Amino acid sequence: MNSHKLFSETSPLKLFFLASIPGAISMLASALYQTIDGVFVGQFLGSTAFAAVNLAMPFVIINFSLADLIGVGASVPISISLGKKDEQNAHNIFTCACIMIFLAGIAIGALLYAAAPMLIKLMGAEGDFARLAVQYIRVYAICSPLTTIVFAMDNLLRICGFIRGSMFLNILMSVLSGVLEFLFLGVFGFGVWGAAFATCSGMMVCALLALTPFIRGKALLRFVRPRFHARMIRQIISCGSPNFLNNIAGRITSILLNAILVRIGGELAVSIYGVLMYTEGFIQPLLYGMCDSLQPAVGYNLGAGKLSRVRAIERCCFTASAVVSLLSVAIMLLIPETISQLFMPDADAEGLAMTVTALRFFALTYVTRWFSFATQSFMLAIERPREAAFISVSTALVFPVLLILLLWPLGLTGIWLNFAGTSMLAGILAAAILLRLRTELIKADT
Repeated sequence: MNSHKLFSETSPLKLFFLASIPGAISMLASALYQTIDGVFVGQFLGSTAFAAVNLAMPFVIINFSLADLIGVGASVPISISLGKKDEQNAHNIFTCACIMIFLAGIAIGALLYAAAPMLIKLMGAEGDFARLAVQYIRVYAICSPLTTIVFAMDNLLRICGFIRGSMFLNILMSVLSGVLEFLFLGVFGFGVWGAAFATCSGMMVCALLALTPFIRGKALLRFVRPRFHARMIRQIISCGSPNFLNNIAGRITSILLNAILVRIGGELAVSIYGVLMYTEGFIQPLLYGMCDSLQPAVGYNLGAGKLSRVRAIERCCFTASAVVSLLSVAIMLLIPETISQLFMPDADAEGLAMTVTALRFFALTYVTRWFSFATQSFMLAIERPREAAFISVSTALVFPVLLILLLWPLGLTGIWLNFAGTSMLAGILAAAILLRLRTELIKADT
């Protein structure tokens, strides 16, 4: 599909369906795999392995955070450069970003592999619980140089017009990882390391496939002789920092919550938190898929000076995000027992009741979460990284930590209420930022 024609001439509503629906399907496939991953670990390896995976997961996400920073940070200036018809600059940013991601994968992977035992020990885990968590982290760390590039490819393929190709690649990655995990755990009887290696294998295969059109010169973007310079690196870091800070701040919060849960509720509390995170891992990728898929179009039209199209595209994004979020609330409130038993089939009556209560509190999060999520994506797409980072860090770290202190007397109930309280505060912050910028954007278009 011709990217220039798609981004500049297609009606905003049609553009939304052409770009956002495949993006949402891609993320849905990823979310389904994440859910299946949790189910397989819980069903085949038991509750200790399930708790260990959830304890390790924040560190796994940190492993990919720097690659995500570079990938997202590069996609915004690439889109704007294409909108300005400066294709040579777009090629250079693309090439430099790929090199930076590979080098970052080596550095972060080596650091995480060495630090894994110490990190898990600091979390308070012992015995098999700790051993399995370290094992899980180290597989991702070893594979890091060959897997992290996949996080940048999604945006880069969409920028080049390979919208359906990006969607099918994400579906393939989820299916391949799921099949391998079933074989490794259910057939061959591998341990928790098999779950991690299945995911990494799917990522490595799809990273190679995603790079193929760029290597063969069949894409709008192509590899050129890299020209690194300070301004480009600052631009990538600036545009990617909201997502990076969200990943890091969110993982710090997860690590803090896990450490608290280990001490006040043990493995059961960590497992319940894992159920909430797997549930979120199904909803949030849908929101991300819709909003993130529109960023290349928003950036292109911003570069071309078509601000009325920017606003029209974002209205579609906000509306769709609200619909998905409110449907998610309804589902969590209607079938909390089914969701709980999916991940914790061996839970006793007391554990199941605690999980159902936690899910009902957690459902309230998505009454307002969609608004701050869409606003943060909009700020990033129009090159307002400072505002996007402010929403990101506040949502991922500042508000949750503040509410941990305020809700501490409620014990575990306070932890489960933390998510909805954070979402409400983030919505208020996003509304204030959006209202302040609205007048400025309207004036710039007249």
